[in-house]
Amino acid sequence: MIRLKINMSKNNKILLLTIFLLLALGVMLFFYLIPQKRNFFHKSFQKTPEPNAQEEPNIQKKDQTNKNFNTMSRIDLPQPQKNSSISVEEAIANRRSVRNYSDEPLSLSSVSQLVWAAQGVTGPDGRKRAAPSAGALYPLEVYVVAEDLPDLDAGVYHYLPSSHNLELVSEGRAMKDLARAALGQMFISEAPAAIVITGDYSVTTQKYGERGKQYVHMEAGHAAENLFLQATSLDLETVTVGAFQEKELKELLNIPDQEIPFYIMPIGKTKKE
Repeated sequence: MIRLKINMSKNNKILLLTIFLLLALGVMLFFYLIPQKRNFFHKSFQKTPEPNAQEEPNIQKKDQTNKNFNTMSRIDLPQPQKNSSISVEEAIANRRSVRNYSDEPLSLSSVSQLVWAAQGVTGPDGRKRAAPSAGALYPLEVYVVAEDLPDLDAGVYHYLPSSHNLELVSEGRAMKDLARAALGQMFISEAPAAIVITGDYSVTTQKYGERGKQYVHMEAGHAAENLFLQATSLDLETVTVGAFQEKELKELLNIPDQEIPFYIMPIGKTKKE
């Protein structure tokens, strides 16, 4: 009996020690896992919120001029027209991708209308733009490569939506080099001008995380379609070109490092066969 009691006592000690160790381990895990789980859910909800059209835009992003641009050389554009003789339905029905252009010059008023349709200010508060943007952040930039315009010297220009004018990036003819950067699609060089749409992911990802990149891609599509329909209403032709050497294109147009080019859109009249 005495020996049995001693054995039971040892077993009880082992049992109590095991329970104590398990409780200690449980407490440690509790204080470690709960904060981790809280942070996980916090980050998950912070990372991919849905865009809210009512949110205030990022005012600090507006029309920031690149340090390499010639801010002393700005061109005031004619005011864009808000009506035309062609309906939206007609423009949609008539829109076609065209890859042959005549040598007919492009007017400055047409350029004004096109860049306004892509990214022009349309809201009474001076902020809202022609294309919808996630969180009203507006990560897109628009460049004009001008070659044959009577009222605009050949060169590369950057569009400033809030003031509706162009700032000179670089002088000289660049359409042939633009075509070469687009994997040798030389039909681009036939057009009197081209519009290039770029975007800065960080403007949107700082609010929406990695999903923000998708929003920037969608926005570029909105702007390109606006530009396409506006060209059609002006009896002009264009096509969206997405095949190009990104590094070569950025160097040619002096595009800032943080911007990614999405589209090249040559603009002009159809070549008569």
